[in-house]
Amino acid sequence: MIDQVEEILESIYSKNSSGGDNIIAILQDIQNELGYIQEDAVDWFARRTGIPASRFYGVVTFYSQFHLTPRGKNIVTVCSGTVCHVKGAPRIVSRLQQDLHLKDDNGTTKDMQFTVENVNCVGACSIAPVVLVNEKVFGKQTPEKMIRNLKPYK
Repeated sequence: MIDQVEEILESIYSKNSSGGDNIIAILQDIQNELGYIQEDAVDWFARRTGIPASRFYGVVTFYSQFHLTPRGKNIVTVCSGTVCHVKGAPRIVSRLQQDLHLKDDNGTTKDMQFTVENVNCVGACSIAPVVLVNEKVFGKQTPEKMIRNLKPYK
C-alpha cells in the first residue's frame, strides 16, 4: 500500500479508535478520503482493529451510501420511484446511457467524469421525473432536457 494511503488510514484510525471502532464512521471516512471503499483499506482496518473484514463488507453491502468501485466526478442520480418511472425515468436513463456511452444503468464513464445510478425514490414526486447531478435537483425532466442540463458538467 502506498505510504500516502497508509497515512490517510492511520489518520482515520486515530480519529475513530476512541469511539470503539465504529465501522460505519470508519467506512464513511475511508470513502470520503479515497473516493470509494478499497479492498486494501478494509484489509488494513480488519488487521488493525481485529474486526473481521466480513463485518466491514456486511455494512458496505447493506448501505447504499457505500461504493466498492471508483465513481465519476459527477454523480447523476435518476429517481426510479413509481411516479418518476411512470413519468419517464426509464427513457431518461436510456438517453443518459446512450449519450454517455454506458453499457448498463449503474455505470461510470471511461473518463471517470460521470456515474449514472438509479435510486428507489428521492422524495420529490411533485416534480417528477427527478434527476440529481451531484447535489443539484432537476425536476420535470425529459431525456432532451437532461442532456442539455449535463452540458455544463462536461
